[in-house]
Amino acid sequence: MKLQTITTPGGDELVVLPRAEYDALVAAAAGREEDADDVAIYDARKAELARGVDARLPPEVSAAMLRGDSLLKALRKSKDMTQLHLAFKTNIAQGYISDIESGRRKGTVETLTAIANALDVPAEWLVD
Repeated sequence: MKLQTITTPGGDELVVLPRAEYDALVAAAAGREEDADDVAIYDARKAELARGVDARLPPEVSAAMLRGDSLLKALRKSKDMTQLHLAFKTNIAQGYISDIESGRRKGTVETLTAIANALDVPAEWLVD
């Protein structure tokens, strides 16, 4: 393919290419960005594992989330715990836990950290 170049009055050299070539270049660049993001995620997970941090959700939690449960509800159920039991262990009202599970409320960092501790899971799983 023969490219055309144009020099602007300011001295910038511009290249004119067919639209299909331009679209192909943009798609290739986007693919490389996505690949770089994937590599960064892989590297971060590998570093966590090297430090002894296992950030993977248990399979039963992932399966419950795929069925529509919130992360908190899936974690609680995986520990075979009722909302009332979790409320007792955390001194957090059962209704508040229900609101967090259903998405009606967000929960404070302190509340979510207390819940994570009671469930014996990393607080990062619940705290944004």
